[in-house]
Amino acid sequence: MRMFIVLLGPPGAGKGTQATFLKETLKLAHISSGDLFRENLKAQTDLGKLAQGFMDRGELVPDDVTIAMIRQRLTRPDCAQGALLDGFPRTPAQADALAAMLAETGDRVDSVPYISVPAEVLIERLSGRWTCRAAGHVYHAKYNPPKVNGVCDEDGSELYQRDDDKSETVMNRIKVYLEKTSPLIEYYRKLGLLAEVDGTQSIETVEQQILSAVKKDK
Repeated sequence: MRMFIVLLGPPGAGKGTQATFLKETLKLAHISSGDLFRENLKAQTDLGKLAQGFMDRGELVPDDVTIAMIRQRLTRPDCAQGALLDGFPRTPAQADALAAMLAETGDRVDSVPYISVPAEVLIERLSGRWTCRAAGHVYHAKYNPPKVNGVCDEDGSELYQRDDDKSETVMNRIKVYLEKTSPLIEYYRKLGLLAEVDGTQSIETVEQQILSAVKKDK
């Protein structure tokens, strides 16, 4: 039986770092819904073209198109041991569809680690990020400041703040995430699959707590 993990966490919770750790430690395919969309759009697959049509009209891509992309992705050889799902499902309806899809092959979602971080900490983490124009090196005003304010240590180029990292945008991103994802958190909590981990702890502590929860559930 393959292992399937759904990783949840708001922007700035450190989900990317933990996804890399879990992928390497558990030898699972890391399926990011964002990457999967970009891949299908770039390759102009049938599903990519279908999704593009909705996007061009300013409409949301329907669940069945997203689910079809996930279904197709799970047939690849790197999913032989299972997968770490990141960014999907986003809603209880998508979670139902995922459960039904996995049941077809005798599989199921084994664990749902949720990296929980207070909104004020997320805002501090995200709104302090600065990026270098030349090569995209990332700094943080508090946690990883450059030696010279506004200048990249690596190549001397100007540091700027992406629109995504500006405080008003960050607050909105977090608000939208919490509104849209809270029903999904409760969905998995009721199923006994949610493993809530305090994301304000050190990266290593979060890693070990998630790993313990995942292995215990398995």
